[in-house]
Amino acid sequence: MAEDDKKTEQHANQDAEPLVNPDDGIIDMDALTGGEAPQEADADSDEDGEAQQLKDQLMRTLAELENTRKRAERDIAHARKFAITDFARDLLSASDNLRRAVESAPEDRDELDITLKNLVIGVEMTEKEMLGAFEKHGIRKIEPLGEKFDYNLHQAMFEVPDASSEPGTVVQVMQPGYILQDRLLRAAMVGVSKSPEAEKEHVDTTA
Repeated sequence: MAEDDKKTEQHANQDAEPLVNPDDGIIDMDALTGGEAPQEADADSDEDGEAQQLKDQLMRTLAELENTRKRAERDIAHARKFAITDFARDLLSASDNLRRAVESAPEDRDELDITLKNLVIGVEMTEKEMLGAFEKHGIRKIEPLGEKFDYNLHQAMFEVPDASSEPGTVVQVMQPGYILQDRLLRAAMVGVSKSPEAEKEHVDTTA
């Protein structure tokens, strides 16, 4: 007999609806109180009915407070995560200028006089420090050369006929992109390969 009661209790627990949504951790107040809130007790209701009604109201109030707390925590975490979005976006142009300054210097640094050579080294160190600060705060650089074009991260500026690359491959990066945590700060501006045969099909042969 005891085993039958135990099995019945186990089946009841399995069939019961979960009190907490596994996706967001929010408490289901209807499941918590066993359905809709009871109607107000009549004047003739007994003390047990009134006590049960007060208990249900208390449980609903506590559940609402817990849900409010969890939503607030989620909103605060989101705000902290992306608080530097505008500031970081404004710094991207400075990072671009440092990269242009480094690329404009001669490859053979030995030909430069000591002053210019030290200047180039200083610019390189400044760029490295800035990129390190970006990484520290969750900002990652997107340099997709050789990768498959991704419209979520890249902005195609032109197409290049290229038989050596699979169509839709990034073959040139005009401007790197950046991501803050999991949010796109700036799409990478790229050139994308296409089949040379497709180029031939679009050639105007009219006289």
